[in-house]
Amino acid sequence: MGGDRLAGMHGIGVDDLGAAADGLTGAKADILRLENFDTDLRPPAVAIAETKRAVEDDDANSYLPFIGFDRLRRAVAAHLERLSGQPIDWERQVAITGGGMNGVLVSLLALTQPGDEVIMTDPTYIGMINRVRLAGATPKLVPFVPRDGEWRLDIDALRKTVGPATRAIFLMNPSMPSGAVLDQSEWAAVADVSGEHNLLLLYYAAMERILYDGRPYIHPALLPGLRDRTITIGSVSQEFRMIGWRVGWVVCPPDLLERVALVQISDVVAPVGISQGAAAAVLEAEDAGVADAVAEWQRRRDTMVGELEGLPLIPAAGSWSLLLDAGAMGLSGEEASRRLFERGAIAATPMIHWGEVNGPQFVRLVFSNEPVERLKGMGPRVRSALSPD
Repeated sequence: MGGDRLAGMHGIGVDDLGAAADGLTGAKADILRLENFDTDLRPPAVAIAETKRAVEDDDANSYLPFIGFDRLRRAVAAHLERLSGQPIDWERQVAITGGGMNGVLVSLLALTQPGDEVIMTDPTYIGMINRVRLAGATPKLVPFVPRDGEWRLDIDALRKTVGPATRAIFLMNPSMPSGAVLDQSEWAAVADVSGEHNLLLLYYAAMERILYDGRPYIHPALLPGLRDRTITIGSVSQEFRMIGWRVGWVVCPPDLLERVALVQISDVVAPVGISQGAAAAVLEAEDAGVADAVAEWQRRRDTMVGELEGLPLIPAAGSWSLLLDAGAMGLSGEEASRRLFERGAIAATPMIHWGEVNGPQFVRLVFSNEPVERLKGMGPRVRSALSPD
């Protein structure tokens, strides 16, 4: 008999904390919501208009085409060509999925086998770790390490982690939950390791342009040796603030698309019809508000970092969240989360199971869903909640 495919999988913690916050009433209901990866910034107007139009479009109320609408597949290809500088054949390389995380699972099921090892960063979103396990593969974590006030990938550990069963390197950049952003030297190391050991790169690109402090954008397919190894998984959820539309994509070398499409059809059958026109429209737009949104998220990050000055944290270089090191304050992440909730009226998720080296001692603080006005003043609340009894 086979083993339990759910062995080693864990809940993400956000759901329990979110339900607890949702259940509060009265004055307590005005809790600072830093637990969930979400944003209050509005989606592009063109997305809303296109969605309203699609409700009356019979073609949008169909299972077909299984692999996604041609318009959207063309738009994804053109979008990725602009970012990567590489030609993309929309007919032979692009599949539309039911959101980015659906694209992650589809890719893992299509491209790895039970017993394979998949290299990931430590910490990494537990939903990504769970999907590796669900596919029957084993996650092998390579730590980020603090260096000069930033998270940096441990390159030596990366090289030592590769083994005979390693099939792929699976990276999100910027990384969730740490907000780490790989620099040119780290991407070069990933390219070297991938080429030396014939590994695929699963690149989860859902937040790739949410970069702060003028950091340069780097697409891994631009690096020598990675173009034909990179599977890019993207979505409109974060950059375009379209979480509820559930539209993502997988862009892969032509020889892999048939496998990806087969798993996609066998999973959700077809992506969401009434959402695809909206996704195409925002990808076709010159900016769709991405730059303005990133500037606002950076203001919120800066406000949070200023409020927490002197506490053990590393500012996010990108993404929507940063990590507070409760362990350095003599607490577990779980205890810190409890105290913040009960004493400080702040919901923040503990990072249990999100990493091995960088896991249980941290709490994640999401800054994308609360305006600057509400983040101001959080510092004293955090310090009071986490102070010794």
